[in-house]
Amino acid sequence: MKRLFLFSCFLTFLLSSAEAQVGDPRRDLAVGVNGGFVMNRMQFSPSVIKQSLKQGMTFGFTARYTCEKYFNMLCAFQGEINYTQAGWKERFDDDSDLAYQRTVHYVQVPLFAHLGYGRERGGVKGFLVIGPQIGIYIGENEKKSGDWSKYVAPRQLVGGLTQYDLKVEKKFDYGIAGGLGMDISTKKGHHFLLEGRYYFGLSDIFHNTKKDPFGRSANGLIYVKVSYLFDVLKTDL
Repeated sequence: MKRLFLFSCFLTFLLSSAEAQVGDPRRDLAVGVNGGFVMNRMQFSPSVIKQSLKQGMTFGFTARYTCEKYFNMLCAFQGEINYTQAGWKERFDDDSDLAYQRTVHYVQVPLFAHLGYGRERGGVKGFLVIGPQIGIYIGENEKKSGDWSKYVAPRQLVGGLTQYDLKVEKKFDYGIAGGLGMDISTKKGHHFLLEGRYYFGLSDIFHNTKKDPFGRSANGLIYVKVSYLFDVLKTDL
């Protein structure tokens, strides 16, 4: 409940800040597509076998509305609808032929405050994005290789490998995301973006009561993305 309260407060602050304008107003709307790859490491407590960064892909749609320019800073709100592959990958001893990987599929919706500094049009602008993000679980699949009959059975007796038997139990994911990037724009209103982003999950994928094996099982995603946007509405300067 504390995590959900924190998430709700952050969302309320982001939406209420849209009402306060102290700079030069803008009415710019840009839309387009984005894509890239993600790396995830699940935050398990208690911890499990050593993890490698689980790689996946992400792509979707982006809309950005710029509402004001305050001195040299452009203030905007950005929303996305993305398909993303999360999950985890485990590392075993070097002399073992065992391998395990779980891919968890989400539709994710981040809502960002977007703060840009640099050339408004026809140049390079750096930017910061930060805000809440929700995800809807749409499926999962796993890959195993090696002789699991000898490895898993002895450890199941002490509850050490329970994550292999659990399917995702909580279908709604939420947390906070933020990142830095660069926007290269043309005077005709085309934008080419490159950014890095991190998502800190506040929710868990498994139940976390005292009788459950994990007290925490949250996503921790690193994104590297490119985007193309074009102006639909543009303020006359």
